Amino acid sequence: MCNILAYVKHHRGENEAALKCLEDAECFIQQQRPDQVEIRSLVTWGNYAWVYYHMGQLSKAQAYLDKVRGVCEKLSSPYRIESPELDCEEGWARLKCTQNQNERGKVCFEKALEKDPKNPEFTSGWAIASYRLNYRPAWQYSIDSLKEALRLSPDNPYLKVLLALKLETVDENQAGKLVDEAIRKAPGATDVLLSAAKFYYKTHDADRAIQLLRKALQCLPNNAYAHYHIGCCYRSKVLGMVHRRETALNGNQTRFQELMQLAIDHLRKAEEIKEFLEHSCSYLAGLYAMTNQYEEADYYFQKEFKNVLTPGLKQLLHLQYGNFQLFQMKCEDKAIHHFMEGVKIRRETKPKGKMINKLQRIALRRLSENEFDSEALYILVFLRELNEEDQKAAKEAERVLDTEKAAPSASLHEDGGE
Repeated sequence: MCNILAYVKHHRGENEAALKCLEDAECFIQQQRPDQVEIRSLVTWGNYAWVYYHMGQLSKAQAYLDKVRGVCEKLSSPYRIESPELDCEEGWARLKCTQNQNERGKVCFEKALEKDPKNPEFTSGWAIASYRLNYRPAWQYSIDSLKEALRLSPDNPYLKVLLALKLETVDENQAGKLVDEAIRKAPGATDVLLSAAKFYYKTHDADRAIQLLRKALQCLPNNAYAHYHIGCCYRSKVLGMVHRRETALNGNQTRFQELMQLAIDHLRKAEEIKEFLEHSCSYLAGLYAMTNQYEEADYYFQKEFKNVLTPGLKQLLHLQYGNFQLFQMKCEDKAIHHFMEGVKIRRETKPKGKMINKLQRIALRRLSENEFDSEALYILVFLRELNEEDQKAAKEAERVLDTEKAAPSASLHEDGGE
């Protein structure tokens, strides 16, 4: 982490501060890895050379390059070395400093584990990378990797919380015990607090999640994700009150407004710190719409449309904005436009079904009032053509599938030889 902080300081032009971070890194290496000082120092020495080079102090840069060369020559060849420790360093850098690098980070740790298969640090990095690769086939694999990492590092609280998050849907009691153990072991560790809060949010204990997130904010006052998740917790409490019809009961209106404002404040803070957090703008838009602050709601809806969204999320946004135009702004034409834009997206989802339903109802209502309503007739033609296109696409997909089943497999064909 000291090396990573040095990198950040250097890019901010704070080279003296960067050098201080590298000094701290050297101290940690000597304390924690006294038997591996040289191999573990290679990255730090390389960073020293880089910073001194950009400071114009070439003799000092060369001195650190010579130290790197000396270790590499001793173990391999000048300036180049294959080492599981360096693979581990690269793996951590990819996990901590980049987005969408979890697969490559996992490969780095796997490469390190080939040389040292029982190394606790390499196994922990591999398990964390596996956890982040959260696609369905990897689900059980990531549980197994976390269990193996915990076997080698039984006191690692962060690994316990990650395993709890994986087990939450299959064994909530065991998952809860792991989270409690992790918090007791590291009550002030922000990574543990943030992940534990995520667990409690998923298990519908918003109050406990908020408590842990506020504790994390004491150390990380400008952490966008902490503010975002606190805002999400308060939003879930607001929606719960609406669902249970508690907002109009005596004494509850004041509480409802307080929760609403807390949700908005934290989500706005998160958005100010880090733009385009997933759902943050649409959540804010919905909350503002509920409080009749329509100008603010529209602002955040438009901001969300500028975000890069998956087809499914784009459909959901068209549904939400169409509802906003239909029910709050009383602008049926804009609502129709967004419902139609949403159903044009080639993805079969619940929001798409709802938008088709709404368009049909709007068209039929308008025709009951005026059988020559051109907009209503256009909607029905649009929906009929859309249905025909969907049926045609389904038949084409079925034909391709049948063709593939009938064709000989590539492997059998290749085995035939000449």
